[in-house]
This record gives sequence, C-alpha cells and structure tokens, in this order.
Amino acid sequence: MRHQDVEQVVVITGASGGIGRATARAFARRGASVALLARGEAGLKAAADEVERLGGRALPIQVDAADFAALDDAATRIEQELGPIDVWINDAFTSVFAPFMQVKPEEFKRVTEVSYLGYVYGTRVALDRMLPRNHGSIVQVGSALAYRGIPLQSAYCGAKHAIQGFNESLRVELMHDKRDVHVTMVQMPAVNTPQFDWVRSRLGRHAQPVPPIYQPEIAARAVVYAADNPGRREYWVGASTVGTLIADKFIPGLLERYLARTGYDSQQTAEPRDPNQPENLWEPADEHTDFGAHGDFDDRSTGRAPQLWASHHHGLIAAAGAGLIALAGVALARRR
Repeated sequence: MRHQDVEQVVVITGASGGIGRATARAFARRGASVALLARGEAGLKAAADEVERLGGRALPIQVDAADFAALDDAATRIEQELGPIDVWINDAFTSVFAPFMQVKPEEFKRVTEVSYLGYVYGTRVALDRMLPRNHGSIVQVGSALAYRGIPLQSAYCGAKHAIQGFNESLRVELMHDKRDVHVTMVQMPAVNTPQFDWVRSRLGRHAQPVPPIYQPEIAARAVVYAADNPGRREYWVGASTVGTLIADKFIPGLLERYLARTGYDSQQTAEPRDPNQPENLWEPADEHTDFGAHGDFDDRSTGRAPQLWASHHHGLIAAAGAGLIALAGVALARRR
C-alpha cells in the first residue's frame, strides 16, 4: 500500500449519498484524488464540490454499477485523468422494502444486479488494473445482514450474503497467488443514510434503520481504515453488528424467533409511508436533488462507536489481555 502521505487515487461506487458520500469526504480531507461513481447528476455534482472544497481532487462519473462495460470505461478514464487506482470501494446498492412475495421477479433481479453483481463487476475492473502492478486494495462495504438475514429485505440480504461468499473465495485466491493486492469487507450496522427516503417500499409506514443507528461518518472511518489496512479478512462496525453476528453463530434459532416477532415494526416508523417518495430502483433518486450523506434520523443517531477502536486494535487488546492474565497469575502465585 502507498503511504497515506502520497496522494492516493480512490474510486467509490455509490458515492453520491450515504456511506459512499461520507467516505469521499474522509478521503478528500487527506488530499486524495477521488473518482465518484453514481447515477444521479445532482448528487454527484454536490459530492464533487465537497471533495474539492475539502482538499481533494474530484472526478464525478455517471455510471450504473450493474453495467460492466460502463464501469470498465470509467476505470480507464479514471487512470487517464487521475492516475493508477490505489483503492476501489464498492458501495453502490439498491433494494426493495417488502415481504418476499410482494417483490416482483424483475425487481429482485435488479437489486441483485446492482447490489451483488455491481460489486463483482467493480472488483473485476479494479483487479484488471491492480494485478499487473501487484498493488492495490479493494473494500467491500458489507453489513451485518451478510450473515443474518432479516424480514422485509430478502433481496438486499441475499446480495450481501453473496458478496460475503464471493469475497472469501477471491481473498483465498489472491493469498494462494501471493499477490500484494488485497480485498477486505466491512460489516456495517444500521446507518442513518438517505436510502430510507429513496428505496422502493411497499411497507405501510416509513422505513427506518433498525436501532441503534449510527451516523455515516462512523462507517466512513471504518472504510478508510480498512483501505489502509486491507490485510484483515473483515471488520465489524458497531456493537450491534458484533452482537448480531455472535448471536447468529451461537443462538440462531432464538435470534430468528426474535426477528419474527420484532423485525417488521423495528424497520418502520410510526409515520405513514409517502406514496410519492422518490425511488432509485430503476432511475437515480438524486438526479435533480442532492440528498447528501445523512438520512432523516440525526436526532436518533450516534456519532460514536467505541467498538470501532477495538476492531482496529485487535492485537493491542489481545496483548493487554495476555498481560492482565500474566499479572493475575503472578499475583496468585505470590499469595500462595
């Protein structure tokens, strides 16, 4: 990996809103050159303006992550205008909030093409350029739902599970070939992003992230750290992610019954869904309106995640734990 003092070339899909937008800001503050890939013109323009204002170089490109040829063309343009790609971050997605039997087959296909194949295509495009140089890192923005599916989000959960399996397979192949190109995945908690205002929904009430809710800046910090330290297989963000993944491993049946009882209400506010809200399934919701990084839940979201520090310092924590055990052993021996 390049030292962060050297200008990085970073590509972010889904860069016009939410986690992608917050991540673009974080890299811009470091003076990176940031290629912003998304579909909506207004969102992209606003994101590019922010990157420039914060000290980075911006290259906004309108592209659908489900279109491999378009992504490949975008990557060629990026390297021509900004230089060799150091970091590629896959974050673009769409979804449908509805019980599975209310999701039309063409909708499920579209979610899969964007939210899963978009990651596969982005990864392939990045590797086509990184492998000949034997340099680069790819970060897959994941979710606790990559391990634990929840009701009303079958297409999204399926995509995240698929990314998980794909990423593990690719990671082992790169290890086998002893390449200095790395892939890692960041498993996110519920985040306050605009998706709840523009994802297609057939729910009776307005969709919401399942509390506790984290601000997108927390997610962005984790993505930047993963890009700088891609040797780890994955990172878990937020205590809720840790709790969910541990519960799914050890008490999956109990967790299923809990989700069956609470999963519908916890994903909806008390307010009725606006039938005229924008949708980004087929067309960008931010073509004419910039939604930014944050959703509607600032008053219920936290900008702190102590667990994130622990996730980034496993070695230090393990050493401290071993030290405490050793001290306890010495103390016990003295008492004897």
